[in-house]
Amino acid sequence: MMSPFVSEKERVEGYTHVVLILTGSVASIKAPLIVSELLKHENVKIEVVATKASFTFFDAGAIREAGSRVWRDEDEWLEGYKVGDPILHIELRRWADIVLIAPCSANTLAKIAHGICDNLATSLLRALSPSTPTYVFPAMNTLMYEHPLTNEHIHVIRNVIEYSVVGPIGKTLACGDVGLGAMTEWRDIVQIVVDRFQLKRKAEVLEQSQEARTVS
Repeated sequence: MMSPFVSEKERVEGYTHVVLILTGSVASIKAPLIVSELLKHENVKIEVVATKASFTFFDAGAIREAGSRVWRDEDEWLEGYKVGDPILHIELRRWADIVLIAPCSANTLAKIAHGICDNLATSLLRALSPSTPTYVFPAMNTLMYEHPLTNEHIHVIRNVIEYSVVGPIGKTLACGDVGLGAMTEWRDIVQIVVDRFQLKRKAEVLEQSQEARTVS
């Protein structure tokens, strides 16, 4: 069990604070890559929020090794909670400079569009300030994406809640189907954050890259 998260203690002046939300899509397998790549940049901190369904697809240990914590529903209300104690979804939304929902499953997409907040991830989103840039990266089977309700949900998320919806892209999906529904490439997701906050690569990362090119 992790210690209570308090935004005031966790925020660092001059840093970009990224919340990465993982949901029940096989594309959650890309999470360690997103975390690792973002942390190769200067002054970046990341907190990962994962739904129960997402744990089927990614290695939480790999994310921790990369330098981020993974928060789950069970971390929300700790034993012994008293009124006035920090509330995790509120503290995380206070902490975040940007939120990435990558991947966003059909189920979570529907929950966001209808304002449902029945887990840590959706509670955080419902409490989020409208001024916090939030990016949704849908990922689902092609027929799920083409379902009429998906278009309605995306319309609400774009035009009412005003999140940025990026993707999905077309490719062969994990289920074997071919078509639209795959999450935007993980490197492109990282680049959105890099461009928005003009992040710079760490000096040691640049040196390693230069050495690798010299050897090759």
